[in-house]
Amino acid sequence: MTLNIAVQMDPIETINIAGDSTFAILLAALPRGHRLWHYSTGDLSYRDGRVTAPARELLKLQRVAGDHFSFGETRTIDLADDIDVVLMRQDPPFDLAYITATHLLERIAHKTLVVNDPASVRNAPEKLFVLDYAEFMPPTLITRRLEDARAFHAEHGEVVVKPLYGNAGSAVFHVGRNDANLAALTELFGQVWREPFMVQAFLPDVSKGDKRIVLIDGEPAGAINRLPKNGEIRSNLAAGGSAHPTELTAREAEICAKLGPELAKRGLLFVGIDVIAGYLTEINVTSPTGIVAIDRFNGTDTPTLIWERIEAKL
Repeated sequence: MTLNIAVQMDPIETINIAGDSTFAILLAALPRGHRLWHYSTGDLSYRDGRVTAPARELLKLQRVAGDHFSFGETRTIDLADDIDVVLMRQDPPFDLAYITATHLLERIAHKTLVVNDPASVRNAPEKLFVLDYAEFMPPTLITRRLEDARAFHAEHGEVVVKPLYGNAGSAVFHVGRNDANLAALTELFGQVWREPFMVQAFLPDVSKGDKRIVLIDGEPAGAINRLPKNGEIRSNLAAGGSAHPTELTAREAEICAKLGPELAKRGLLFVGIDVIAGYLTEINVTSPTGIVAIDRFNGTDTPTLIWERIEAKL
């Protein structure tokens, strides 16, 4: 089966080919005979019922720094008529530009398979979709009110404060038991973001790792344990965390079993969930990462699994 694949992503010139999940997925596509087209979110246009983008064909991909790709022709593609699959893989932030892209791609989803499903991506923000599984979460508050944040802090002693639509561990703060910065943080968050923010009970075992578990079409495909560097609570690899091999615990398998069918039902084919000390903290559906490290530790081939699931759906 030869497919025309359009990938909506950040500039391929700037990605880190050693660990980028999108690059790994694309690298596995060419040997399968698929044709790849690259465009960015800002290239999308809508006119007279058609969603188009000027796209460049990817002719070569290889793990050679500085020479990891080559482009062929550039032409305007109709994402409904010319393309079989769109990979929606641009990085967050999950802002209005991101949401607008989901609305445009939703208009061609009846004819073209979009991975992940754009309507489901829009309706499943990482820190809100997870509320559907509150039984697995640490104590959590979403608010803009200082009074509520103070009461939550007083109840739990130590908390973590983070923006509702942040990514890569940015603007995540640990507020200790006797920390006097909560009022200032609430004021700062209110000035920078119009949305409420999230406050969660601090989990001391974050020092032992924040596990990223990848699910493909609702089934767990592997996991890594991300350890924060000294002096940090953030274990995100983008924030300096380090990846280590791991296996699923019984609790984590239970979480996956509960989430899996709903993820598959919603067309969320590639998902990464975050678990700390047995507590589910986020469900990442926009542009999940981690498969390169997982495959390196486990000897698995997650990109091939992704393509097998995509091809089966077509």
